[in-house]
Amino acid sequence: MRREKTLVDKEQPIFSTRAHVFQIDPNTKKNWVPTSKHAVTVSYFYDSTRNVYRIISLDGSKAIINSTITPNMTFTKTSQKFGQWADSRANTVYGLGFSSEHHLSKFAEKFQEFKEAARLAKEKSQEKMELTSTPSQESAGGDLQSPLTPESINGTDDERTPDVTQNAEPRAEPAQNALPFSHSTAISKHWEAELAALKGNNAKLTAALLESTANVKQWKQQLAAYQEEAERLHKRVTELECVSSQANAVHTHKTELNQTIQELEETLKVKEEEIERLKQEIDNARELQEQRDSLSQKLQEVEIRNKDLEGQLSDLEQRLEKSQNEQEAFRNNLKTLLEILDGKIFELTELRDNLAKLLECS
Repeated sequence: MRREKTLVDKEQPIFSTRAHVFQIDPNTKKNWVPTSKHAVTVSYFYDSTRNVYRIISLDGSKAIINSTITPNMTFTKTSQKFGQWADSRANTVYGLGFSSEHHLSKFAEKFQEFKEAARLAKEKSQEKMELTSTPSQESAGGDLQSPLTPESINGTDDERTPDVTQNAEPRAEPAQNALPFSHSTAISKHWEAELAALKGNNAKLTAALLESTANVKQWKQQLAAYQEEAERLHKRVTELECVSSQANAVHTHKTELNQTIQELEETLKVKEEEIERLKQEIDNARELQEQRDSLSQKLQEVEIRNKDLEGQLSDLEQRLEKSQNEQEAFRNNLKTLLEILDGKIFELTELRDNLAKLLECS
């Protein structure tokens, strides 16, 4: 726990996501071994002290991923929701299972981004070390005597032979002092080149030595942190042994909680289905309400038209009644005229008969 706290205090999280963590089986190198029982938080951290990027994941107090990103690492998508990368320092291959393809793509983009940043940081660090080490080497005045052995400078027997020859030949054959000037110049240039190469190797070895010293200091700090963590874990184990009698009760309680969680999940699923059904019913009710409003409007229009028709019908009935009364009056007048006409015809008939009689008598 102290180790993780030290990492968090020194490094800052840049990006976090959740995934299931796996490691390659060290025996078969083919099968995946899950290192987390459930999805855990996987984060990118930036160590401003060493200028490096890390991938760190904790399962409780246990660090299941602590991988430093290097320029030669590659994150590979093996499926739509699974990706992996190899860590040569940890001598393993990490695998992450995500809940969606979007989370996998986002993690891969961040991996490529921080990998490029690690490459640039490494190049800047190398340039800085070369700039700081080169003046110190030049200020030494070309002194080749150092605590490093010839083997540590990567020199071979062939490379060291000219030094012996140069020092031995003047004593064995003094006549070589009479060599031509051009030959001496070529030898001088050759040794200047050798000297420059040795200076470069010495600078690289000095930088490596400084880096190793810094790593040793860091490892000592990590060792102290691990020792403190071991003591804390030892105390924790002692406490757990004291409360081991409650393990069965805790296990039973955990089982009950898991069952309760499962029941709640099933209930939640049923409620979600019911909510979907109610949403559908609400949509249907809205459609029916819209139809009802439309029918109500049409009904109002029909009622208005019905009132208009009723008014027209009442007017027509009044006009019909008036027409009927006029026809009845006309009929009565016609009957009266017919009766008068019949009387007149009867009188004319009598008059005709009388006139006929008069003619016969005359």
